[in-house]
Amino acid sequence: MENIPLHYMLIALVFLLILSGFFSLSETSMMAINRYRLKHLAKQGHRGALLTTKLLDKTDRLLGVILLGNNLLNTASATLVAVIIATFFGQDEMALLMGTILVTFAILLFSEITPKVIAAAYPERIALAASYVLTPLLKVFYPVVWFVNLFVNGLLFLLRLKPKEGQIEQKISTEELKTLVLEGGHFIQKKHQSMLVNLFDLETVTVDDVIVPRGQIEAIDLNAEDEVIHSQLLTCHHTRLPIYRERMDNIVGIVHVRKVLNLMQSGKITAKMLETVMREPYFIPSGTPLFTQLQLFQENQLRIGLVVDEYGEWLGLVTIEDILEEIIGEFTTQAPTQSNTFLTQKDGSVIVEGSTLLRDLNRKLALKFPLKGPKTLNGLILEHFQDIPEAGMGITVAGYPMEIMQIKNQVVKTVRICAVPKVVEQDPID
Repeated sequence: MENIPLHYMLIALVFLLILSGFFSLSETSMMAINRYRLKHLAKQGHRGALLTTKLLDKTDRLLGVILLGNNLLNTASATLVAVIIATFFGQDEMALLMGTILVTFAILLFSEITPKVIAAAYPERIALAASYVLTPLLKVFYPVVWFVNLFVNGLLFLLRLKPKEGQIEQKISTEELKTLVLEGGHFIQKKHQSMLVNLFDLETVTVDDVIVPRGQIEAIDLNAEDEVIHSQLLTCHHTRLPIYRERMDNIVGIVHVRKVLNLMQSGKITAKMLETVMREPYFIPSGTPLFTQLQLFQENQLRIGLVVDEYGEWLGLVTIEDILEEIIGEFTTQAPTQSNTFLTQKDGSVIVEGSTLLRDLNRKLALKFPLKGPKTLNGLILEHFQDIPEAGMGITVAGYPMEIMQIKNQVVKTVRICAVPKVVEQDPID
């Protein structure tokens, strides 16, 4: 070594540091690469992705060849520095100390920290390129890697650790998936992003959150006069109507208005004619998740169902359109009988109906009413008072100051919500 010029040895040292840096790049990029993106590229037939997938399927072998190369090169670098110092400085302890500090700094800077920071920033690009080098290296050094892994597996056995073979399976929860969608704003359109998030919520949102209450439902009484039934059918605002006998609790069927209109050619519609075209009502248990109900609608080829509580009393109805609106937003016009609209005042307050769903208030007015418990503003106010309030009372519910404007039939009819931050939709209230 004494006859080798210094600059050759320095070039060799730089070369060793660069090679060691390559293994550090490979290690970090392989461990940081997005596994789902990798699977997508592999399915498309990307050569580098296929090689990377095979390497990650045997993580112990991959880490074995990477760390073998990395440690051999770092050891060689330290040995070369010791030879250089011994050649030019002899047994000078100070020179040996300085050489040790310098080679340690060089390894950290050029072979460890810098390459790993770069690999963490561009894991996919580096991992796919490195797989072309690591694959043949693993084949060449496989006997050495296998021998080292014998001791590794023996140590793991003593520690009673049994790592799973193959690629580490990355499980992701619904909440984590929602976070990924929300964080992917640069790649997913805002409307699509909102639809995906709403789709995830179908498992937690129930039919009670989108129900149309009984008081807002158009229905036909079979015991009514034929002229009344005929007139009601001509002026109805829906394509499907519940049919009851004597009282609303006694629902006997659902009629499709289109089928009834075909019968009008032969004269006025009578109760008997309705009984021939109506079908049996479909009941939905209260608390059914929307995703489950959407599947049930699809399996039973139905579009409307009546929600009943644990006592069998029906609370309202839910249609397939109500569920679809939870995913894509409102796309149908609102019937006059359903006046859940808002009237914005000059002072920034908003007048709303007590029957308005809290979910609608949160969505359209950017409020944060609690959704666990009562579903409507009226229910939230009654729960707060534990009694029927009087008109004109000012209260604060869930942190929002309100004024009760009208009480009708022991129900809060209209409420003024003060200091609403934002109104998404402004319509006159009926």
